[in-house]
Amino acid sequence: MPSACEVEANATEKLIRENLPLVGHLVREMLAKVPAHVSRDELSSAGMVALVVSAQNFDEARGVPFARFAAIRIRGAIMDELRGMDWAARSVRTRAREADSVRSQLAAALGRTPRPDEIAATMGIAISELAALEADVARAGVLSIESFAPDTGAHAVSDGSSGPETTLLRREELGYLHDAIAELPERLRVVVTAYFFQERQMTDIAAELGVSESRVSQMRAEALRIMRDGLKHVAQSDAEPLQAAESGRAAATKAAYCRALGMRSTLSERLAMSNVRGEVIVGAPLVQIA
Repeated sequence: MPSACEVEANATEKLIRENLPLVGHLVREMLAKVPAHVSRDELSSAGMVALVVSAQNFDEARGVPFARFAAIRIRGAIMDELRGMDWAARSVRTRAREADSVRSQLAAALGRTPRPDEIAATMGIAISELAALEADVARAGVLSIESFAPDTGAHAVSDGSSGPETTLLRREELGYLHDAIAELPERLRVVVTAYFFQERQMTDIAAELGVSESRVSQMRAEALRIMRDGLKHVAQSDAEPLQAAESGRAAATKAAYCRALGMRSTLSERLAMSNVRGEVIVGAPLVQIA
């Protein structure tokens, strides 16, 4: 007879498996409203994590259908992911929408394109502030290299070569990513390396691990959440002791992972994962099991 924990785990997995299409639907709905450069995979990953968390926290006794409960959290996670992708601060986007609204109203009233001084006067700001706002929005724009013609594209993009400091930081980040994968529990590490680096199908991974495809998806989402929390912690040089929202075993596991990640390697060992140009060294082991 299955234990209470097994029954709960099976119920959680069933909720995730039955509602996987909900994540795809909400991601497609959001992609129709955002620029083409936004990554479907990143939004799907954020939505999948939210689905897993929703299934783990769902309480049927509250009388709310799971699909409605999960949809709110998935939309919120997708919005958070989009905000993280946006290079412009929220205040800049708010002011930009205000400027666009004023521009449209003036164009309708004047019957022509309004001048910058007219827009600034209507908004109650100086022309220099309006110019600074437009510059901030322009810097946050993302261009697609593939959309440029071969003979003109190179002139439309500024030199993006990294300086020594930026390259060094990138190399250390690559080293930390290597450590974050290495410190994952074995089965989660297998899922991450097989899916993201070996580009294997979920069905193949599920067959190797002897679990369902939905369980592999759940494990992938769990691994990404653990790695994200750990990397966020080590990135804070003045990080305070962890005070996780979880309690008991979950909090202890998270704290142990972050401590292990922070102490796993030295700076020189992290830099050894890439060359002086910040390129991953071909043939370097992806994961070194301690």
